[in-house]
Amino acid sequence: MRITNKIMRNNSLYNINQNKILEDKLSSQMTNQSKITRPSDDPVVAIRALRLRTNVTTVSQYYDKNAPDADQWITLTGDALDQVDDVLTDLYKQAADASKKSLKSEDLEIILTQMEALTDEFYACGNVDYAGRYVFSGYRTDTPITFTAEDIKDFTKDPANLKTFEIEESMGYEDFSAISYTDWSNIDDELQVTNTTMYRVRLSYNDVNEVAGGDGATYSFTVKQGNNASTTVNAIQYTDAETAYKAISDGNCEIAYIPSTGEIVFSEAYYQNTNNISEDTKITVSYSKSNWVEGDINPVHYFKCSSDGITYNADGLDQDIFYDVGFNQNIQVNTQAREVFTHSAKRDMDDFDIYLKQLQDIETKITDIEEKMAGVAEDSTDYEKFQKNLDAANKAYTYIRENIQTKFENQITKYQSYIDDTNVAITNNGTRGSRLELISDRLMNQKATFKDLQSSNEDVDVSELAVQLKSSELTYEASLMATSKIMQTNLMNYI
Repeated sequence: MRITNKIMRNNSLYNINQNKILEDKLSSQMTNQSKITRPSDDPVVAIRALRLRTNVTTVSQYYDKNAPDADQWITLTGDALDQVDDVLTDLYKQAADASKKSLKSEDLEIILTQMEALTDEFYACGNVDYAGRYVFSGYRTDTPITFTAEDIKDFTKDPANLKTFEIEESMGYEDFSAISYTDWSNIDDELQVTNTTMYRVRLSYNDVNEVAGGDGATYSFTVKQGNNASTTVNAIQYTDAETAYKAISDGNCEIAYIPSTGEIVFSEAYYQNTNNISEDTKITVSYSKSNWVEGDINPVHYFKCSSDGITYNADGLDQDIFYDVGFNQNIQVNTQAREVFTHSAKRDMDDFDIYLKQLQDIETKITDIEEKMAGVAEDSTDYEKFQKNLDAANKAYTYIRENIQTKFENQITKYQSYIDDTNVAITNNGTRGSRLELISDRLMNQKATFKDLQSSNEDVDVSELAVQLKSSELTYEASLMATSKIMQTNLMNYI
């Protein structure tokens, strides 16, 4: 086969161009530090690069964004719960101090003022927010757990159309508590001063709406005993607690409903009858409330309720918030308000206000009688009458003071139970934080591993590439020199 100059020239140009293409490729790789600039350069590397980049992006989202966001939520929740624990501990100490029987009403008033301030702080801790999201409010992160002053202004803009919530609340045997009522309406006879034990379940709110009819109207609620069918039980409505207690004390009523205090009160005889109340008793009550004040707990976080045609919690109360923090891994970040911020802490203070008022009234009565006795002769009929009054008043004072003593002693136990619930929440929150820390460490390792694999797959070895580029340059220059030598000689040189 005859090789012509044209063939040699074309082959030389082709080979020179191929050397130039290789040099360009190596130069491009050196410039962008990547093995490929387009998928066709190396399909295997390209496919592996897409997978590794997806893994790096996903892990970066988990490690750099989701996990830190979850950690901040958990940390903020933990700080708030620690503060709650401190507040409850202070309340526990105040209750222990108030349980001293030697304290007078003015001493108790000072302590109760401090306890009320601490109780307000207790609920204020529940309104802590993270970047505008309330951490204890479940899915309703835009709604604090208590009504604010602005909420109340909105509710009361139109007095004829107040914000009304229809609430359904369930209670069990453990929600019953014994209360004592001292009747000293007849101060003329010591024997007429009595102390009656009765039992009650307390609604989560006071000052709820009355049923139509006022005093004497029938309020109905549902009672279920174990697996038996639910039955409807009727109570007599009393707008005044004192009247209701006295009616039960006198045997004129078995069950009283008191909207002003939010209580359903049972006589001791009714309560002790196991056919009426037993350990498996469940009570369901429905009521409405329109008179809201700042600091009241928003019922949408606790109960199935409705307002303005909107029904809340129809599907249940579980509103756990989970963050995706890893491949097929998520972690709960929130603690719900009902786990810690019980209505009872606020309602307990309502009881103390009532007991303190009773103690102040009887102390005032005793002082008044003693002042009157000082103005009459000891051997007079009036003195004898005043002495009877004083004996009756002192008996009433003993009962009332004993009731307060018992209330504070029981309150110590209740605050301890609140502290226990808070500690459980702190432990659960801390456990989530510890798990998140382990997940974050694993994500950090995964991110480093995927980045190494990505670098190994896509990045060039600079030193090796430099040698290849230099070799390519030399090859290109040599090809130019060789071609120039060859092309200088043609067939005419031999003719």
